[in-house]
Amino acid sequence: MAQISNASLDQLFDGQPLMAILRGFGVERSVALARTAWELGIDSVEVPIQSDEDVEALRAVVAAGKDLGKSVGAGTVVTLEHVRQAADAGAAFTVSPGFDLDVVRASFEAGMPPLPGVATATEVQTAQNAGLTWVKAFPASLLGTSWFGAMRGPFPAMRFVATGGMDAGNAGEYLNAGAKVVAVGSALADETQLPRLAELLAARN
Repeated sequence: MAQISNASLDQLFDGQPLMAILRGFGVERSVALARTAWELGIDSVEVPIQSDEDVEALRAVVAAGKDLGKSVGAGTVVTLEHVRQAADAGAAFTVSPGFDLDVVRASFEAGMPPLPGVATATEVQTAQNAGLTWVKAFPASLLGTSWFGAMRGPFPAMRFVATGGMDAGNAGEYLNAGAKVVAVGSALADETQLPRLAELLAARN
């Protein structure tokens, strides 16, 4: 069996400490928010797929990104069917709330680096042993900033994307605590969030 890897996410997240999660916004608003994010310098965008409309939104955002050379991921990928839907829609990577080796492997074999969710040392170790170097810390707001420092000791090679309860107000704290990327989702319903995140991005560059 081929070793799984998601090292290609290094390139995706290089110089990109923020990711926008466009959850449940529908096709038109998802595309509009994605374009706003890209214009503001936030290149990483994920569209969770939990309904047929979500899959259409992913497909539309992928198409919009293609013209601009932007990669778009599929989120909340928890089944093999989700992996197929993500691949069919043209997603560049997949994101999951938890760690499921079958989903991780299927995503990798479909050419989409997987970003599975972890919340414990056991899950981080399992992901590392599977060949992964990137994982999603979820739910980050409940894990807290100190979790990232605690994990860095035993797992210095692992890179964490903080997701869950993140917004422009706390993103900087999590990046300072050791998260490589902070992913902001529900907060994006507030139209001031993307500009504020862009300000944070500019301040860190």
